[in-house]
Amino acid sequence: MRAAVVVFPGTNRERDMALALARASGGGRKPLMLWHGEPELPTGLDLVVLPGGFSHSDYLRCGAMAAHSPVMRAAKGFAARGGHVLGVCNGFQILCEAGMLPGALLRNASLRFLSMDGWLRVERADTPYTNRFRRGDTFRATMAHGDGNYFADAAVLDRLEGENLVAFRYATPAGEAAPAANRNGSARGIAGVLSPNLRVLGLMPHPENQVDPAIDGTDGLPLFESLAASFAPA
Repeated sequence: MRAAVVVFPGTNRERDMALALARASGGGRKPLMLWHGEPELPTGLDLVVLPGGFSHSDYLRCGAMAAHSPVMRAAKGFAARGGHVLGVCNGFQILCEAGMLPGALLRNASLRFLSMDGWLRVERADTPYTNRFRRGDTFRATMAHGDGNYFADAAVLDRLEGENLVAFRYATPAGEAAPAANRNGSARGIAGVLSPNLRVLGLMPHPENQVDPAIDGTDGLPLFESLAASFAPA
């Protein structure tokens, strides 16, 4: 798997993401670190990752300035040509601000920064990001955000549901999509959204936190193993 992790001013999760990608591929090729000012992507990439953090100090709106970085123009072209793009936390915010995914990430319903474990239910297991899960599986992922409240109007939400583009939903460990499990107040409990071609994924909690049994378990590892399997040589 040949991946690049984009680093913006204020990004702070790029090393965690790189470790997760390397571990899932058996410690093989390490991801490239790509500065946001680069106008072009390296050739031969399978995946571009927008990691978490506080790009540009969340000035204006979370992800609003990063969405206009030179590298994002290249990422849009990469996605339009069928490339895979993953955005986690701030990366999800950037994808929405850049128009690569619908909706927006608003202030948490509690108006407080959330730093805690969350549980996600897998809504489909036939994508490049979820093929090592089963539909209905639940897994633990760290929540660390102040603006994780996913919002879209009713027509967009209905389209996402109708086209089966909700990748993950907040749930209890038993898989119930209960209001109490939706700590940031996201519309319909949505935690992750896919593009229509299933190649772009935005996800709010951090699966890269849970990839090492010696640190915090391996709940998030199947997501990265799914990517490694998707890009394995035939």
